[in-house]
Order: sequence, then structure tokens, then C-alpha cells
Amino acid sequence: MRIGITCFAGVGGSGIVATELGIGLAAHGHTVHFICAEMPFRLDDLSEHLFFHQVHLFPYPVLQNPQYDLALASRLSEVIAEQELDLLHVHYAVPHAISAFLARQICARAFRVVTTVHGTDTRLVGLDPSYRPITRFGLEQSDGVTAVSHYLAEATRDDFTLTRPIAVLPNFVDTQRFRRRALPPCYRENFAHPGERLLIHVSNMRPVKRIADIVRAFALIQRRIPSRLVLVGDGPDRLIAERLACDLEIADRITFTGNLAHVENVLAVGDLFLLASEVESFGLAALEAMACGMPVVAYRVGGVPEVVDDGVSGLLVPLYDFQALAESAIELLSAPARLTAFGTAARAAAETQFAHETGITAYEHYYTRMLTGAPAHADAP
Repeated sequence: MRIGITCFAGVGGSGIVATELGIGLAAHGHTVHFICAEMPFRLDDLSEHLFFHQVHLFPYPVLQNPQYDLALASRLSEVIAEQELDLLHVHYAVPHAISAFLARQICARAFRVVTTVHGTDTRLVGLDPSYRPITRFGLEQSDGVTAVSHYLAEATRDDFTLTRPIAVLPNFVDTQRFRRRALPPCYRENFAHPGERLLIHVSNMRPVKRIADIVRAFALIQRRIPSRLVLVGDGPDRLIAERLACDLEIADRITFTGNLAHVENVLAVGDLFLLASEVESFGLAALEAMACGMPVVAYRVGGVPEVVDDGVSGLLVPLYDFQALAESAIELLSAPARLTAFGTAARAAAETQFAHETGITAYEHYYTRMLTGAPAHADAP
């Protein structure tokens, strides 16, 4: 198959999943063309089957903002025609499904459009009155729509009063890249002293990730358990978290790393992963931590319970209750045998339920149904 993929290039879960999908499809022999404003974060190499086409923006003064969606539609139509693409897979209903629709009107070549919703597009931006009608239109005009969790599929159908099927194709993880492995002792000692527990959080630090709750929970944890916290990522709430750590007098026990190209190295040496998202359609960072044998303590929201098995691979607590987040973390860290058992279960879930090859194959089957005109059933890959 000749496949185009459009995604946001940043470090968020949607861009990472789209990139890993494209790399996996290319490894299976398909020709994959990424059409994006920038090179995706984890797309660090190209090959005979893997290509990148940049969308160039024209900042004309009359336009209020650089018209990304229009420039993208134009570039999509060019690449689809020149490369004779069979299928275009866009990640995010708004604006990418709309750009795909416009590209279809421009381009003489027939091709299929698959839209994957990741949550922010349909649960946040798309629900705003300014965007709801056009988001619904983009979903209806797509040949296929997929969601990364059952929670998100149901919410999207309800929010936009859709009757069309939405296939649930969960996110996946490369369990060879993300795994517990031997690293030089000095690597862990960059973050924690011998005898201390190491807690980790990874996100783009947007307000929805509630990074301040992570810091507040850690302030309680470190009073009872000798521990350190590593916060991986960057974003608008990083400064808030840094100031809060100073106010709580725990700044010397927290490391802010910024964005890391090889986050798997940090995850490989951690003891427990913390997640405090207010809205989370899946929780890819939690899954990558689980693949590294780390249990997860998180708020019970959205699609997180579909990833973290409460009482088996982690513990889930009520939303906004950072004290409960801390108590659950202390409970696990105080019971080494249970912590190890949870970590083993987390790794097993990543290998059996969310393996990379399983995810790639599921999308291949879905694409085939799109191209042959077979029915797209809601919950079957």
C-alpha cells in the first residue's frame, strides 16, 4: 500500500503513535509518506519506504494566523497526486480531517481517508461551539474513523451524535525499545541516591496533565518514603511546577529533564509512574512505563482503566485527589514484593495486549477493509 500520514509533530501521544505506526508500516514493506509542518519527533531516519514532505506556511499579514489547514490541504493534494497514494491517514479530526476533505476536492485521484481521534480533538477543541460543526463534518466525511480507546469512541459518538462506526484500535508500544534492562549504575544515580525510590512522570505539561498535582503528591510521598521525582517533558505548566516545588521546599528532590529523545532510558530505571491527567483518552506514557516494568498510579479517568488494570498493574484513584495518589504510591513503595508483582503484570500487559506488531497489523487490516470497501465494524480491527 501507498499510505500518507498527517500528524502534529510534537511530543504528544498522537504524534508519537502516528510516527511509530508509519515506521512499522514501512518495515512491513508499505510505502509511507509523512506530510506534516515539521519532522515528527520520533521520526529520526528515512528510508526507501519512508518519506517526509514538509507543509510550508505563508504568513501573509491579511490572514490572522498562518493558515496551516489550508496549506496542509494544498500540500496533501500535491503529494497524493505525485506519489499516487491509496490512503491518507490523518491523526486528529480537527483540523486534519478537514484538510483531507479539501485535498479530496482538489485532487483528481481517488483515495481513502482514515481519521484517528486521540481526545484533544474531539473532547476539547472539537466541542467548542466554534469548531463543533466542522469537526462533526470531518468525521462524517472520512471513509473510516478510529479511536484509541472504547471510552473515546463512545464519547465521540455521543458528543457529535454520530451513527457511523468508530473502530477501536488501541495505542501500542515497542516492547523491545521500552523494557527493563541493565544500564550503568551511574545512570540511575543521576536522579536518585542508593536506597531511594525513583518516581517518574512524562507529559507535555499542558494544564490538562495537572503537573502541580504530581508535585503535591510527591511532597507527601517523600515525607514517608526516601524518594526522588523525575519530570520528563516541557510545556506551559512547567514553570508552575518548578515554582511549586520551591514553595514546598522539595526542589532539590525533583529533576526536570525537558523533552528527551530516548525517554526509555529513564523509564528503564524507575520504580513507579505517576499520572494525574484530568482528561486522558488512553495514556501512552503510562503504557510505555508499563512496558518498562513500572506500575502506574493514576487518576481513574477516560481510557486509563483500559490500560492500567487497577489492583494488578497499578492503582487508580479518584480525580483531583492528589492525597489518594500519594497514599496509593506509598502503599506500593512500602511493599516491595507487591511492587515487583505489579511491575511484572504491567510488563505482561504491554507484551500481550498492546504489542507493537499487534497494533501495526490491526491498522493494516483496517486499511485493507477501507480499500476493498468492506464494512468497518465499530470494535473489530
